[in-house]
Amino acid sequence: MTFEHIPVLFKETIELLNIKPGGIYLDGTVGGAGHGSEILRRIGPQGLYIGIDQDLKAIDKAKQTLSRVGDNFKLFHSNYRDFQTVLDELNIDKVDGILLDLGVSSHQFDEGSRGFSYNVDARLDMRMDTTRDFSAWEIVNEYSKEELTRIIREYSEERFASRIAEGIVRARSNKSVDTTFELVDIIKKAIPAKFRQNGHPAKKTFQALRIETNDELGVLRSTLDKMVGALSPTGRMAVISFHSLEDRIVKETFKYLYLDCICSPQAPICTCSKRREIDIITRKPVTASQDELDHNNRAHSAKLRVCEKL
Repeated sequence: MTFEHIPVLFKETIELLNIKPGGIYLDGTVGGAGHGSEILRRIGPQGLYIGIDQDLKAIDKAKQTLSRVGDNFKLFHSNYRDFQTVLDELNIDKVDGILLDLGVSSHQFDEGSRGFSYNVDARLDMRMDTTRDFSAWEIVNEYSKEELTRIIREYSEERFASRIAEGIVRARSNKSVDTTFELVDIIKKAIPAKFRQNGHPAKKTFQALRIETNDELGVLRSTLDKMVGALSPTGRMAVISFHSLEDRIVKETFKYLYLDCICSPQAPICTCSKRREIDIITRKPVTASQDELDHNNRAHSAKLRVCEKL
């Protein structure tokens, strides 16, 4: 299957990044380089584009796409949480902009063998980085009922999380749950028929398993503020999220970095030494236009937030 990825909020992201000719830009989720190729074009031959992705196929596709624009780019097979290691390897202290386009790419979702889709029968997998050993199979077959309930409820707000977890544990007591369709059958049996009318009944559970498999929220939560620290003054960071929990992490992190003091309102003087680090460029998240929604269904849940380093 060819690697295809339609960049979400393309125009808005490129515009709000305020790309500087000759600048250094870090893309922590390069994908097929849809956004990256335009960044590379705008920085010109004197700039540097640094792309990170945990999917080897994404790296291969990005190399092809970017090579048609220029050769002043560096690509790394890694997780964006290791961005500092990448910058150290390149002897780079600060960058002029950072982009994170979170979630699963179109290619990962469409390639049935990866196990992301509930519409294609495949081995349970869902690894963005296929070189890792831990996959959705381990979660489904080794997590306790309590752990399964927690992640399904917390990461997808599935009201029948406990029933689904119970169904998984019951099914695997006879044989391991190995494929996506086996899991879909378990989920369908756990959800009452009258609640299976709006959307695919397995959608929320598959989302929760994918987030847990790749530690998506943990990586975002532990890395976002560090990335802001790697920005040059007036450098911007753009984050596109597709899940309410992701967007909440971005919103709260930006809000904290914007604060100039975290002392109690009752304190007579400031003793916290906290100083404002950013300006928030997008007071409300940017969402897709109707025109984009008409052409790209996956843009429906996308939210873009942008900050600028002081």
